[in-house]
Amino acid sequence: MSPFEHGEVFVLDDGGEVDLDLGNYERFLDIKLTRDNNITTGKIYQAVIDKERRGDYLGKTVQIVPHVTDAIQEWIERVAMIPVDGLPGPADVCVIELGGTIGDIESMPFIEALGQFSYRVGVGNFCLIHVSLVPVLNVVGEQKTKPTQHSVRGLRALGLTPNILACRSTLALDENVKVKLSQFCHVQAENIITLYDIPNIWRIPLLLRDQKAHEAILRVLNLHCTNREPSLKEWTSRADICDMLHEPVRIAMVGKYTGLTDSYLSVIKALLHASVALRRKLVVDWVPACDLEDETAKENPDAYKVAWKLLKGADGILVPGGFGERGVEGKILTAKYAREHRVPFLGICLGMQIAVIEFVRSILGLQDANSTEFDPNTKKPCVILMPEGSKTHMGGTMRLGSRRTYFQVMDCKSAKLYGNKSFIDERHRHRYEVNPDMVSRLEEAGLSFTGKDETGQRMEIVELPNHPYYIGVQFHPEFKSRPGKPSALFLGLIAAACGQLDALLHGYKVPNGISNGIPIQKVNVYQNGHVAKFAKIAADGIYSNCNSVHY
Repeated sequence: MSPFEHGEVFVLDDGGEVDLDLGNYERFLDIKLTRDNNITTGKIYQAVIDKERRGDYLGKTVQIVPHVTDAIQEWIERVAMIPVDGLPGPADVCVIELGGTIGDIESMPFIEALGQFSYRVGVGNFCLIHVSLVPVLNVVGEQKTKPTQHSVRGLRALGLTPNILACRSTLALDENVKVKLSQFCHVQAENIITLYDIPNIWRIPLLLRDQKAHEAILRVLNLHCTNREPSLKEWTSRADICDMLHEPVRIAMVGKYTGLTDSYLSVIKALLHASVALRRKLVVDWVPACDLEDETAKENPDAYKVAWKLLKGADGILVPGGFGERGVEGKILTAKYAREHRVPFLGICLGMQIAVIEFVRSILGLQDANSTEFDPNTKKPCVILMPEGSKTHMGGTMRLGSRRTYFQVMDCKSAKLYGNKSFIDERHRHRYEVNPDMVSRLEEAGLSFTGKDETGQRMEIVELPNHPYYIGVQFHPEFKSRPGKPSALFLGLIAAACGQLDALLHGYKVPNGISNGIPIQKVNVYQNGHVAKFAKIAADGIYSNCNSVHY
């Protein structure tokens, strides 16, 4: 999936490569989903074709209705019974998100399947929430209901009747607008929820609670026996704390897909979880990697100056994962700058490989060293294609999903950040690795591979011991970061960037059973000579300002 078209590719524990929406569900609900929680047209058609090839249809003509629509319903019912919250037994309510827009030809089989499904399970077992835009004409400031009226009419024509309207708008809906929508869309006024723009996304649950959205859902699903006020004390605390943050920490994000920030959504959220936990207001400076290269200095000197100014003004630097040759030399220059100027640095996946390439070139003196991904004919391959990788098929042929990393030494920053565990489980998505034949030379030169896989041949974590914070990891720690449970390595980066790393490493004892070794009880961290307490805190919220994004 192209990051420019889909945003980031989110990776699940079982290796499923899915849309970033599933990452939002995992973060908000603190659950672990599987590849089967992601239903696509291709998966459904493949399942139907497999059934036909096995003879399940006994030679009947295979059609969209009933065969494809039945397959969709069977998939939903099967997956709904799989626990995702770590507790025994199936969930009480299954949330189904049907993406796209009413009228899209791609979603027609799914709409028909859900229409049949709602009729089959009956009233009280199916609640349809229709999300619709209520635009505001800037000239007169009027909220227009026609788009919602038309989309509801189209939905009803396809056999689905919405129980609740969730109306997106820049401002809260006027009461007369709610009355009009109720009349024309045949939805009770108390079941019309307004979701207007707010600066802090952690205010959304409070907004829904204040409009009694939970009561509307419970009424439709006939779950009055469980009707009680939502416990949102923690959410309120997160929102309040996020709104009060003012002391910034600047992180330079050096990547290839900086034109679409959703390409690094999980990385941004992981940085945010860590910065809020350390009481800092996150400021991300987006730096296109190619703008740092010497060629850009000749072709576009202004962009070159801006990129380097942002990089040099950052408190910490992050090089995220990516694929392809474009911008690689700029990332190598970034790693070199961070290493030589002792700027906190975190390299993820390709970012770790970049750090190794830079070290080989600068310290070992092998100027022609490279990855075989970028130069298949390089005579000094320090990053190579994994033996099990495919050179002919790109889709689904990478090393994917949760894999175990074993710490080789415990007296290192990464092991301490993970709570001195002997091993960790993190999610992967790569087809290239550090060349194991060069590891001994690299370690002799001062680079420490502190984490390896179970064979001891695949490098997972690399550090510079004499650097304030210079860590590269082959896995993607951002995928398991949660509000209130920030990723250990992101917490380390933010702590190093604001001068709190030593206090973080030595200032508390890590309790048992906490994800990624990060405590959820209150702990003490020294800020500017004062003790600041932090606990289960995280927040989202985006503010744009030229080349910077403030959270």
